[in-house]
Amino acid sequence: MELKERLNLLTELGQFLKSGGDEELERAILQSYQENNWFTQANVQKALDAIAHSFLDQSKLQSWVANYQIQDKGHPDKTIGLIMAGNIPLVGFHDWLCVFVSGHKARIKLSDKDKRLLPVLIKKMGEWNKESFAYTEFLFPEDKLSGFEAVIATGSNNTAKYFEQYFGKYPHIIRRNRNSVAVLNGYESKEDLMALGQDIFSYFGLGCRNVSKLYVPHGYQFDFLLETLHEYRDLVNHAKYKNNFDYNFTLYILNKIPHLNNGCILLKEDQSLQARIASLHYEYYDELADLDKLLTERKKEIQCVVGKTQLLDFEILPFGKSQEPALNDYADGVDVMKFLNTD
Repeated sequence: MELKERLNLLTELGQFLKSGGDEELERAILQSYQENNWFTQANVQKALDAIAHSFLDQSKLQSWVANYQIQDKGHPDKTIGLIMAGNIPLVGFHDWLCVFVSGHKARIKLSDKDKRLLPVLIKKMGEWNKESFAYTEFLFPEDKLSGFEAVIATGSNNTAKYFEQYFGKYPHIIRRNRNSVAVLNGYESKEDLMALGQDIFSYFGLGCRNVSKLYVPHGYQFDFLLETLHEYRDLVNHAKYKNNFDYNFTLYILNKIPHLNNGCILLKEDQSLQARIASLHYEYYDELADLDKLLTERKKEIQCVVGKTQLLDFEILPFGKSQEPALNDYADGVDVMKFLNTD
């Protein structure tokens, strides 16, 4: 397949998703939820809609690809090993997309938490163009990843150590834990804070682009924030989320940890960027220059920053936009297309 054919096929996939898919995709969505209750139908549909509109739009694809020199050989070139995470639905789709567009073959180790959705999308593309099957291979759970020229692996800080040992001699991208933060100044409107709720609560807060830490000025009054975020209280009707909320609340009470509680999220002052599910950390700042320095020192731990306050070393996303990455918003800031298209 030539590059033009691959882009046209991706556009067709986008149209398929925008039209609502079919029964086979519906079954995969249902199975995904049965096997992993975090993958509600609403969350899976949110991920599919984002992929269709942000990644599989023809004009966006063409503009993105124009930034790279892609060697178009008409058949799969290199084999790229992909180890995908499973924290939110189709979180590894962008890596696969980069490999496919670059004309390489993806040899994929799926997370057991998200093993239904991507194979269905690849199958649909194969039904429309059989040549596309040659560009993707899914490994069985018991299979070891081998026979590749480069690898992209996503995992925790612990698994990343093993990835480094095993894949270190190959060209690689290895991703570790990252979290996202919000910078507040105390003048946010209700609309701002409602949008911040999307950054916090989308996908139950399980993504690296979800805000897990707030930076607030000294003297910040939390009442308005807590009242606004209470609008998301329906989350506690989800059993797994409620179990996490109850567990954290009990932990704070038993250990006499000072905290704030609005019934659907728990806030505590903590320097860590990583917060438990159903909880949020916060930290005070005095001067923006000091905050700039602090965040720059922790840049390797941060996926994105949302807010209205400008910082020197970060592109600030508007409230509500952390879970809406564009094609050129690469995880950890590493340009995957450049990596794949460099000999």
